[in-house]
Amino acid sequence: MSAETSLLVLLAATWAHLGFQVTVSSLVYPVLAATPSEAWRGAHDRHSRVITPTVGAVYAALLLGTAASLSAAAGPAVVAAAAGVALSLGTTALVAAPLHGRLAAAGPTPERLRTLLVADRVRTAGAALAAVAATVAAL
Repeated sequence: MSAETSLLVLLAATWAHLGFQVTVSSLVYPVLAATPSEAWRGAHDRHSRVITPTVGAVYAALLLGTAASLSAAAGPAVVAAAAGVALSLGTTALVAAPLHGRLAAAGPTPERLRTLLVADRVRTAGAALAAVAATVAAL
């Protein structure tokens, strides 16, 4: 993949990811967190089923764009974008995904929900860093 193409893939993927993260942070998780305990399992199971394909597609695009750009067009802005991607994906792998497992198995607690919302803000910050840095790299 050429440097120009890799940067365009990175640019598109990071902005798609930021849009996804802002939607999750501002709409999806607040609604999920406000779900009454008796409706929790069904709501969380539905959330997991519905969001998983989108997460897979967005994360695959992020990985492709990041790897291609680091290979073909590495520079400070690309490295910064990669750091934002790593922050988001690392927070997902180390915090959010295991937490969703605990939420599915044991249900919500104020601490679990607070941790989920904080982790999601970290992922959104990583997504914002990646999108801005990818934009700088593509200019």
